[in-house]
Amino acid sequence: MSIIQPLISINIPIFKCEKYILRCLDSVKNQTYKNLEIILINDCTPDGSMIIVQEFLNTHPDLNIKVIELEENSGLSVVRNIGIRASSGKYIYFLDSDDEITRDCIDVLVKNALRTDAQIIIAQNRWINTFDNTIKDFGFPTTAPRKYYNNNLEIFSVYSDGGFPSSSWNKLINRDFVVDKGVFFVPGLFAQDELWFFNLLLKTDTLAIIDNITYLYYLHAESVIFNRKKKNFENFLTILEHFSQSYKDEKDVVLKRLIKKKIIFFKEMVLIMQWKALKDKEYLCTNISRMQKMVRLNITDYVGSNFCMDIKKKDLFQNLPSAFATKLFIWRFER
Repeated sequence: MSIIQPLISINIPIFKCEKYILRCLDSVKNQTYKNLEIILINDCTPDGSMIIVQEFLNTHPDLNIKVIELEENSGLSVVRNIGIRASSGKYIYFLDSDDEITRDCIDVLVKNALRTDAQIIIAQNRWINTFDNTIKDFGFPTTAPRKYYNNNLEIFSVYSDGGFPSSSWNKLINRDFVVDKGVFFVPGLFAQDELWFFNLLLKTDTLAIIDNITYLYYLHAESVIFNRKKKNFENFLTILEHFSQSYKDEKDVVLKRLIKKKIIFFKEMVLIMQWKALKDKEYLCTNISRMQKMVRLNITDYVGSNFCMDIKKKDLFQNLPSAFATKLFIWRFER
């Protein structure tokens, strides 16, 4: 009796990754699951990454590798979209070129996909900090209380509580589901995963989680997490505007409430990251003022039981007079 082995499309962007790309490609080559399609998209990288890629191709002609050369640098959102459309597999897997995956990564994800038929399967990750040579398991944790969900409102409820990491990588995703629902990345956004995953979960009906650590996430000098500038936080404000528009457009009362909760949590996260990265009091005050014009709790929300006390406190602190809210935020953060 034959064992079903669906084709899996692994999407890897190529841009300024000459230090890491061979390690990444080797981790794919060494997978115990072999029915793979490797899609490499060259976003006009200015370094020697493609020389290394070509040497890898020459050394491993047996691998199913598709190389796509972009005519101009287009950014990761465009690269992701091109990868989705170019994928032939039943499932898509995003892998960043400076990271790697465990040998059994695709195997354990596929086994879960075949067993559950979930639209999205999420695995766990390990942080590898190259600065101090430390390792942290579950760096971006999946804290959902169950391993399988088959209800959209339950899925989005867990997401709004922070139960799923918003990264696009380390998830096996049904390609037809993404394409049929038209959930693509918005060009121009630096934190494109946040908005894409938000939009994806608005339409997701089945989701599964496995406990295996399958993704090794490397922290190094070029990592975005260490190099956020004002442009990154302007980008987060744009994402908040998209969230707010989804809230206004949503007809389902329960889902609308969950989106509002997600927005309040996301505002808090952005302010924390911004202050930690920039320590710019004036810019913090400016963004608090901008956030106050977006979706927030109303009087009914405060007196009702649909939102917990923690959400009410966060929303209250965010919407005090901006100068006072800024001072209070800094005091709360620094104490």
